[in-house]
Amino acid sequence: MTDDIAADVFEEHRQILTGVAYRMLGRFADAEDVVQEAWLRWADADHDDVRDPRGYLVTITTRLAIDRLRHVQSRRETYTGPWLPEPVATDFEHTVPDAAERVALSESVSLAMLVLLESLSPLERAVFVLREAFGFPYADIAATLDRAEPAVRQLAGRARRHVEERRPRYDADPAETAQLTERFLAAAVGGDLGGLLAMLAPDVRLIGDGGGVQKAPLRVIETADKVGRFLHGIGRQSVPEPGFALREINGAPGLLVISQGRPHTVLVLEVTDGLVTTVYILTNPEKLGGVMSQHPDADPSPKV
Repeated sequence: MTDDIAADVFEEHRQILTGVAYRMLGRFADAEDVVQEAWLRWADADHDDVRDPRGYLVTITTRLAIDRLRHVQSRRETYTGPWLPEPVATDFEHTVPDAAERVALSESVSLAMLVLLESLSPLERAVFVLREAFGFPYADIAATLDRAEPAVRQLAGRARRHVEERRPRYDADPAETAQLTERFLAAAVGGDLGGLLAMLAPDVRLIGDGGGVQKAPLRVIETADKVGRFLHGIGRQSVPEPGFALREINGAPGLLVISQGRPHTVLVLEVTDGLVTTVYILTNPEKLGGVMSQHPDADPSPKV
């Protein structure tokens, strides 16, 4: 295999490698680093000995992601305030024609799911991502992790039970969520506390991530009254040269707030039975680079 062919093969599989790494790590910057390291190892490999390039590359990427996850988990223990995954612009609505596949992809990359995956061990997370998000056979996952297949099945069962016990229930379709997000923005910016409260479930939670760099609550805010009053307060704060745009973020409608041409805040809502059950607010500038989406007719970037 020539160098040019090897490069073409890698590019053919880059999207799935990025998808695996991002779901493993929750940060697109970390995922890019892992994929770059996978490329370096692929470039140095003896390609004549590789009968299944896709499986080989997924194996390298998964193992590198496990190592990186073990390293970054220790950093997250000292993170200022709640830690949330890095949001990314997606385009499943336009690029995935099958409705069932679109729903599965959206859930696998949702902020709620990525937060939930943080509670799994690195091995459990790898098995869950490969099996549930990408449908790899147990035998292939066992080879990837260098584990016996029965052990992998046990890991998968344990991870699945953990996720199912804690999986949030939200059933709103994207159009409903998008409409609610627009109304939510109008109420927050317009100082309409009553309007905000009418959209919030009684046990709503607000989770903010400023990383100690930008303003964000240092603890999870709970109950409609407290969340509503917090949002009412920040909605009245001025943002220099503000702009607002609805984007598909991690497979769901979200709101991007732009200030002076740069991403300032990302807000994503979880909706159940027509009410907001969780509000995610990200203001950490180190995590907002992946939400400035391209033209809707262009390939989405980053791809997950």
